[in-house]
Amino acid sequence: MNFIKQRKRNILIIFLVTLFLFLNGCVKDTNNNEENTMVDFKWWQKSVVYEIYVRSFKDSNGDGIGDLNGITSKLDYLKDLGVGAIWLTPCYVSPQADNGYDVADYYNIAPEYGTMEDMDNLIAEASKRDIKIVMDLVFNHTSIENEWFKTSRTSKDNDKSDWYIWEDPINGGPPTNWRSIFGGSAWEFDETREQYYLHTFLKEQPDLNWENPEVRKALIDVAKYWEDKGVDGFRLDAITYIKKPQLSSKEADASDGMIGIHGVSANTEGILDFLQEFKSEVKKGRDIFIVGEANGVSPNDLEKWVGENGVLDMIFEFDHELIDLPDENKWYETRNYNLVELKDIFTESQNMIEQTNGWYPMYLENHDQPRSISHFLTDETDRDLKGKALATLMLTMRGTPFIMEGQELGLINVKWPSIGYYKDVSTINHYNFAIDMGCSTEEAMQGVHRFSRDNARTPMPWDTSKNAGFTSGTPWILVNEDYEIYNAKSEAQDSNSVLNWYKTLIKLREEHNELIVGDYKEFLHEDSQIFAYTRKANNKEAIVLINLSNQEAKYDETYIKNSKLLISTNSENKEGILAPYEAVIYERESD
Repeated sequence: MNFIKQRKRNILIIFLVTLFLFLNGCVKDTNNNEENTMVDFKWWQKSVVYEIYVRSFKDSNGDGIGDLNGITSKLDYLKDLGVGAIWLTPCYVSPQADNGYDVADYYNIAPEYGTMEDMDNLIAEASKRDIKIVMDLVFNHTSIENEWFKTSRTSKDNDKSDWYIWEDPINGGPPTNWRSIFGGSAWEFDETREQYYLHTFLKEQPDLNWENPEVRKALIDVAKYWEDKGVDGFRLDAITYIKKPQLSSKEADASDGMIGIHGVSANTEGILDFLQEFKSEVKKGRDIFIVGEANGVSPNDLEKWVGENGVLDMIFEFDHELIDLPDENKWYETRNYNLVELKDIFTESQNMIEQTNGWYPMYLENHDQPRSISHFLTDETDRDLKGKALATLMLTMRGTPFIMEGQELGLINVKWPSIGYYKDVSTINHYNFAIDMGCSTEEAMQGVHRFSRDNARTPMPWDTSKNAGFTSGTPWILVNEDYEIYNAKSEAQDSNSVLNWYKTLIKLREEHNELIVGDYKEFLHEDSQIFAYTRKANNKEAIVLINLSNQEAKYDETYIKNSKLLISTNSENKEGILAPYEAVIYERESD
């Protein structure tokens, strides 16, 4: 009898545990024919993330620089847009050699952005609106003003002497012929130590030595500090460079006798061990996500980076952003590409992510990339339609959408007349490199207009008032000249605006779950005008067709058989025909 009672008790316990796990999304109902349900997905897979370039979003005190209180004042705008999380670019103490991506103190807020109390208030107010905060962790390098580096450079035998990568001169010069991402040698000589230190980016951004376990622990401690503050996610900046290869010179790729450091150091073998350690420590007991800036990771490597056995939750890939730029260091050398090539990139990543049970951050813009309308759809027509077409692509792919501030307004690149108008140090260095390589001023400026990081960093246009409502003072960088038309207030009042199309799409995702959790399958792959795919889940199938050309495009109507039109950018939509830059979404029942 005791055995029978114990067995019944065990069966009851197993039943209750299974029921608990099922209700919390840990176990799938084997009797349910629905392949994907919302409960199977984490909050960050279902959210829309909005990137805020803190310096350019909203100035609250009239000094011309965006700040944390300015962000807090616009949380209702973000809530109305449908945002579930905001990613803040670095707002730590920094000398601003690279607009905050040179961190002097990971534990304090830069005075121009506010105080730690302002950050606490932002986190609290965002939480009231069900908006999560994602912080940018710049861990490949620090600022030369960071106390870690100040100590490291004092001698070869101090307690932080090997927290950075130091090497003796070779034949009186740098240890290798590596060129930094921003141009010039990736090595800088330090008079005190009489050694060179490595910098993948600016000389003011010395690379940390991740081989040192004390360095890795210090960085983990930084992440945990911000988690304790209430942060719900992290973006790891330039993370594919943290593992350095053997230090040796390579065959030069340009007449300056150097080779780009990206080609020799990105995604070096052994990097995954570092990241696995970081993820396991930082995510322990936490409901957060970690997304990495992973330039150099190919789709074939995705299963090692994301998915059940991956070292991160998501990674930003760059193949689509670099599709017209064979060499990141040479903005003056571009290539033409066709839509099929672009589809190849997205579909290959989508398929690999699905095969690895991983997840994808879908983006077309960020603070380092040009505006997507100017980048991917280069003709000068139909700006609003192009903005809506690209919005449809980004918000209906499988993955978490990442919107860059101002993207939802349909902003485009600026074309300032000379390099003197630009603030971004990378832009200035690329311009100078082009001149050194024999380009004319006009040719060098063409590259600047097309690829400058300042294109996405102009102040957010809020209204038609002076300085686009960004600041009551003098903005740190020029506002976009068309702000009197393309601004948040005007577009909110225009039902046909790009902004309201974003709102409609985000709401549509929430109402039609297959657009979030559904499987992705492309069709019409060889079509040179139309990007088409389905999203299928829960006995529903969404059919997405986007004409990414300035000409009318036709397709076989059988692809939308037995479906109903959910939404179209063209009020005169005709089945089987897409007007220039028209985007449509249909839905039907599926098996």
